Amino acid sequence: MRHLIRTTVLPATPDTVWRTIGRFDGLPDWHPHIPPLIIENGADPEIPGAVRAFMLDGTVVARERLLALDHAARAYRYTVLDPFLPISDYEATLTALPHATGTEVRWTATYIGDDEAVSQVEELFGDAIYATGLTSLQARF
Repeated sequence: MRHLIRTTVLPATPDTVWRTIGRFDGLPDWHPHIPPLIIENGADPEIPGAVRAFMLDGTVVARERLLALDHAARAYRYTVLDPFLPISDYEATLTALPHATGTEVRWTATYIGDDEAVSQVEELFGDAIYATGLTSLQARF
């Protein structure tokens, strides 16, 4: 099992940060490089099993299924459906944790992939998605 983690600390309360990042259907609201999304089949984005589909020019480019959502713990976990990288069993978790100076936002993932896939996952998910989103949150807070 491989691991990926990116974190940042924000000078805001965990509840304040969670109000920004805690919606499974709200990622495009705070992440500058995430395309618009729809929740498939009119599902409730608060209920595990909901699938968010990211759209570019009317075409679905990625899909993710909500596995767990816990507002009290300020965390949600999801899986990537049909990953376009040579990986499997990709599960990510986004959390807002109390920190001495505010909130630590932690975006983590586990997955199965060979050595070549690790650099691809680090670059695409770790840097282009996770780190970019966390940098956007730093600017916001």
